[in-house]
Amino acid sequence: MKEAIDSTPAHPSGDEENFANRKLIRPALPRPDHNHGNHNTNHPQGMERRERHDRPERGFDRGDRGDRGMGPGGGRKAAPPEQTNAENFYYQKQMQSRTPMVIVLRDGEEVHGIIEWYDKTCIKVIREDGGPNLMIYKPAIKYMFKEDENGR
Repeated sequence: MKEAIDSTPAHPSGDEENFANRKLIRPALPRPDHNHGNHNTNHPQGMERRERHDRPERGFDRGDRGDRGMGPGGGRKAAPPEQTNAENFYYQKQMQSRTPMVIVLRDGEEVHGIIEWYDKTCIKVIREDGGPNLMIYKPAIKYMFKEDENGR
């Protein structure tokens, strides 16, 4: 089945008896979950195919295919991250500078005030006109801008 391996040393030395070319051989053992009786386990291409699917890809998690960069075999750009933190940065900046904001809701109502805090689902607005403080759900917000912009 295999040809004989030449055991002649590449560099002659005094210890010729102990020198031999060695090749790492990994036997492909049949796995119970893949062997359904219709595969020929002695077929070398079948074993190679099975081994290829069993081992993880180099440097990548198999469940994370969208985050691949342009690798040696890939021609696609890496997918942008889902969270850029731009929204969080904007809220932090407006909170620290206590910028008067205008929040326009989906129904057209405008809320004037300063953003006191925010979380994943809502923002808390302190109103300067003496009205009650409001907690506004983010899905209800159409857009927002600084109060001094647009001549307001």
